[in-house]
Amino acid sequence: MTATTSTSRRALLGGMAAVGLAAAATSHKARAISTGLTYSGPSIPLWPGKAPGAPAKLPERKVQQTSKDPGFDDRWLTGIATPSLEVRQPAYRDGSAVILLPGGGYGFLAWDNEGEEQARWLTARGVTCFILSYRLPDEGWAKRGLVPLQDAQRAMRLVRSRAGEFGIDPQRIAVLGFSAGGHLGGSIATRFDEKTYAPVDKADGVSARPDLAGLIYPVITLSKPFTHAGSRDNLLGEGAPAAEAEYASVENRVTADTPPVFLTASSDDGLVPIGNSLAMYNAMLEKQRPVEFHGFDRGGHGFGARLKSDTPAHAWPDLFHAYGTRHGIFSA
Repeated sequence: MTATTSTSRRALLGGMAAVGLAAAATSHKARAISTGLTYSGPSIPLWPGKAPGAPAKLPERKVQQTSKDPGFDDRWLTGIATPSLEVRQPAYRDGSAVILLPGGGYGFLAWDNEGEEQARWLTARGVTCFILSYRLPDEGWAKRGLVPLQDAQRAMRLVRSRAGEFGIDPQRIAVLGFSAGGHLGGSIATRFDEKTYAPVDKADGVSARPDLAGLIYPVITLSKPFTHAGSRDNLLGEGAPAAEAEYASVENRVTADTPPVFLTASSDDGLVPIGNSLAMYNAMLEKQRPVEFHGFDRGGHGFGARLKSDTPAHAWPDLFHAYGTRHGIFSA
């Protein structure tokens, strides 16, 4: 046997081994995706001590079970005194992460429909999830209009600063928000560098800019004619000056630094008009920022990931994942 033959054989065997390892990894990924295994990780408090602007008497946590099926949770959370990130880790991890922002008109958090259930389909695709339990502005906090954004900025900085701990790429972190959580997701995508609180530790030196924002049937504008009055009043207070509503309207805050945005909504949404998504879509186009919008004729509002296959809007999770894959956030 010549040296060349020996070298070629070693190269061939090495290549075969590499193929075997790749196949094993693919098989492991396929098994993880097919089983949808998810591990509940730690609960991470956002702030050391009390959150900014804490009232003398902190709100009392309450959980309202809205499901009438004992085998099915549909909880609404209020009284968020200690905002936190609830970690959901998949068996197979593709290195990406999503911070989930449940909606609820800034008056409650739709924890299961727009948190836990979203984490399940995302972790089935290898995405590490962090469900954000953010403070509600009408519960006594100072600077109420900034309270959810403070928590979202802090959450992004914590996740990014601890990326190695969770096996994620700090440049592949998305936010996914629903309804008023969509307004919060749009706010951090456009106001990530706004100074909303005094730094508390080294994590606050890290960027709060998400690498992608998914906004699902979102509240975008807080001004007429498309505003969702409940979200506006809970965030800013009833009778807030028009200038404050304009300032907090996401479509007015898009810049050349806004990350890619994915939007979806339904024409038959009777709560948050589809005009909100259109306003954001047009604002992104005007600034020549990457954006994708899917408007469906049926789906209503608050559908989460619960729609049946005969309702057009049920396709949005696959469309969002595909968009994130094209932008380098998720793995194919």
